[in-house]
Amino acid sequence: MPPMGGPMGRGYLTEEEKANKPKVTLPLLKRIFSYLLPYWKQLAIVLGCIVISSVLGLLPSVLTGKIIDEGLIGQNLKLLIILILASLGVSLGSNLIQVAESYLNNWIAQHITFDLRNKMYSHLQKMSQGFFTSNNQGDIITRMTSDISGVERVITSTFTSILSNSITLICAVVIMYRENWILATVGVLITPLFTIPTRWAGKTRWTLTREAQECNDEINGILNETLSVSGQLLVKLFGKEEYEYNRYEKANKRMIRLHIKESMAGRWFRVVINTFSSVGPMLLYLVGGILMMKYNSSLSVGDITVLVALLGRMYGPVNSLLNIQVEWIRSMALFTRIFEYFDMPVEIKNAENAIIPKQANGNVEFKHVEFSYTPERKILNDINFELKSGNSIAIVGPSGSGKSTIINLIPRLYDVCAGQVTFDGVDVRDLDLDFLREKIGIVSQETYLFNGTIRENLLYAKPDATEEELIEACKKANIYDFVASQEAGLDTMVGNRGLKLSGGEKQRISIARILLKNPVLFIFDEATSALDSISESKIQEAIDPIIHSRTSILIAHRLSTILAADEILVIKDGKIAERGVHSELVKAGGIYTELYETQFGKALEKEDDK
Repeated sequence: MPPMGGPMGRGYLTEEEKANKPKVTLPLLKRIFSYLLPYWKQLAIVLGCIVISSVLGLLPSVLTGKIIDEGLIGQNLKLLIILILASLGVSLGSNLIQVAESYLNNWIAQHITFDLRNKMYSHLQKMSQGFFTSNNQGDIITRMTSDISGVERVITSTFTSILSNSITLICAVVIMYRENWILATVGVLITPLFTIPTRWAGKTRWTLTREAQECNDEINGILNETLSVSGQLLVKLFGKEEYEYNRYEKANKRMIRLHIKESMAGRWFRVVINTFSSVGPMLLYLVGGILMMKYNSSLSVGDITVLVALLGRMYGPVNSLLNIQVEWIRSMALFTRIFEYFDMPVEIKNAENAIIPKQANGNVEFKHVEFSYTPERKILNDINFELKSGNSIAIVGPSGSGKSTIINLIPRLYDVCAGQVTFDGVDVRDLDLDFLREKIGIVSQETYLFNGTIRENLLYAKPDATEEELIEACKKANIYDFVASQEAGLDTMVGNRGLKLSGGEKQRISIARILLKNPVLFIFDEATSALDSISESKIQEAIDPIIHSRTSILIAHRLSTILAADEILVIKDGKIAERGVHSELVKAGGIYTELYETQFGKALEKEDDK
């Protein structure tokens, strides 16, 4: 039997759920059932199992009446044994069918969630970078995990609960009316009374549980804040040990009170439920006894026992079906949230008949490019420049001027709003995406390493790289000495997001990874800005040979890096304000001169100090 609603579940909607209640439409239902359709054969078997097990589950109650009347009162031992064995056999058969139904149900649910997860992941992989910057990462992961897991519960619980409880309830009512319509009517009228305390206790207990969860969140927040390294330092330096202890103790006392109230609410609920559960059978025994003794001599003890047993079997289904609307709304909300992501258009995709050139040289040209993340604010305005193969360009400018946006347009992390970005003379929107991105290597300020070994992170760029190629890339990236000093060498674990490594070590590994990729265009986006002078120097030693020999775009604050470029573009307010070489721009006395005196000059002093 499916689990009942009430105190152990949440048989009502919260205010937030009521406010965001999804609109259940025929297209939505069709779309949901389209995911069930590939498994229609298994679903048909599940449906058959539910029908058979629901009917068989009621037969022991009917056989109980015959055991009493014909076996015990009739003193027929042979018939008694047959009826008992039949009842046991029916119960066993019903349970075995339920096991088969549960297995198939879970099999279907797992395959549907597998399909949904794969489709969701594939769809998200195709979304533009703007999707990930404008949507909360926690929300994305929640829809990928919790929402789809919720769908699994819908398939294994909600849908089957509706079917099995409906069949059980209908069959129970039909059998009761066949036995005795008067007692059946009494039972049907009594049943709704059973649900009142169930729903009341359920709402009360859920409210207490929610308050306890909020209190637990508060306690966890205090612990995270005060027992972390930084938190403890702050507490000690400000002498707040006693204050934080009192704050923790207050929250802890509140948690104790809530847990006691929650526990007692459960105890009182059981008292109320047990009392109401006893009222129904006792009332049937009373009315049945009066009918049997005063009015209807044909009504037997066994008949009354059957009706009482069937009444007990009605309580669970009635309560579950009363709560099913709540579960149904939650189910539809989950599907709606998932479909919202599915319906988001893929902005960055291959054009029809996308071009895959036989070779790539790395020529890049921006022609009257305009771009904005939102309609109300333009980020780039009429950007024009050309980078020829083998040359390098440095892009400088104040923070927020649009430097990183320019380089993001080349591999189509975003698409231009107007104008054209070309790669070897072909609009990047007409090139095959895989080809384009394979030919471009970016080293950004925020280096990302996967949780694994140095080797695994390097092989991400070239899965078939040989040991010699890995070592050579590490040497060129100026990280080999560090790798060789580690006991595990290339098999050294880097930790989650590379947390076991310093910023400079992570950055040099990322450079080695790009070297293994061997693109025709290298892009360095503030690759050394967040590092100390020693790490910065080592990375610069790795970058310099690339700048002088390969097509490169540099966003940098280090003067030596900027001086190595063949041309410097000065960006301000989304426009190219100045362009030229260092000596020309410094003499011009414009924005570059100001940047040189305030930023590059300081960097130069650091270089001179070393």
